[in-house]
Amino acid sequence: MVQDGIAHLPVGLGPQDADYSYIPPLSDDLALLILARVPPSVHPKLGLVNKRYLALSRSRELYNVRQEIGINEPAVFMLVSGELHWCSLNPRLGICTRLPELPSDACFAFGDKESLCIGSQLLVSGKEIQGLVIWRYELAANKWFKGPSMINPRCLFASANCGAVACIAGGIGMLPYVGVLNSAEKYDPYRRVWEPLPVMNKRRKLCSGFFMDNRFYVIGGVDEFNKDLICGEYYDGERDVWILVPEMMKGAPSSTSRSPPLVAVANNELYSLDTSSNRLKVYLKGSNSWGELGEVPVRADHSRGWGVAFKSLGDELLLIGLPRDPSVGHRLIICTCWHDPHVNMMHWRFLGSNGNNSSPFVFNCSVMADRS
Repeated sequence: MVQDGIAHLPVGLGPQDADYSYIPPLSDDLALLILARVPPSVHPKLGLVNKRYLALSRSRELYNVRQEIGINEPAVFMLVSGELHWCSLNPRLGICTRLPELPSDACFAFGDKESLCIGSQLLVSGKEIQGLVIWRYELAANKWFKGPSMINPRCLFASANCGAVACIAGGIGMLPYVGVLNSAEKYDPYRRVWEPLPVMNKRRKLCSGFFMDNRFYVIGGVDEFNKDLICGEYYDGERDVWILVPEMMKGAPSSTSRSPPLVAVANNELYSLDTSSNRLKVYLKGSNSWGELGEVPVRADHSRGWGVAFKSLGDELLLIGLPRDPSVGHRLIICTCWHDPHVNMMHWRFLGSNGNNSSPFVFNCSVMADRS
């Protein structure tokens, strides 16, 4: 009770009578519901509470719960020039954290790499002294692991997060097949294994992949004769075949640098960024054509399509690159946008910059969505 503004214990009950020696622990189910509502960037700190919380924060069940209750908080993983470590950006909270050092050899560290997120894993493919390898960052463990290797190791391939699995296709093979590939594979993040998919209709490298209408699409690139491909194709999982889409790239932003097409999907709609004019286009499914949306605030033409991140971010598009406005400075800016189809306008949101004036180039960028 409170008297004269001072708290008093009830008569007959002294401090020594209060028994706090037993506090019923939260059940795992309840603890997971609480942890699921906390940003993943905070999980390592909560893991310091006790070993049980640490184990729960690293469990697959946590990511299943986040998916079940509809929490969607994607993380953006980037490697930019001037940095030796990958970083993780929470675009909603503006929190950027550095990942542990990737324990690769110097050949992998300074060579070209390709990245892909699936579930709570970031896959980074590149070449070590012994050949092509994959390093796997697991968010729950906050640690890098090596492997597993693809069935057909490759580079310059198309890839996409396709919900429960990740899919890759095309590219340039190393061993056992050297040349432009038409083979495809899918990665199961739970079993950590690669499985073969049927071969595509076309061999293609420097192509791009995306997930739309519950299908894995591969678009653009060049064939084994170094000829530009304007057709696309998608994998039909029910029939286990690839379906060709003639002239899918006709009227799309062109690439004069042989860089993969800059494409991304938001709200199940496909967008493409022109690397010569810095203009955005949207794919019109009904007519197999492209519509104009206007200029973007980032210079996609700075390195002719290379060094720019153009990614899917749920209902928005993510764009990272040098600003077109020179007064902003010579450093990467990060922005998102969403398309209002009723008035055919883009709405932009500026998230800031990477804060490093020596980092005008994005080597790799991948978005980890809350899919497990």
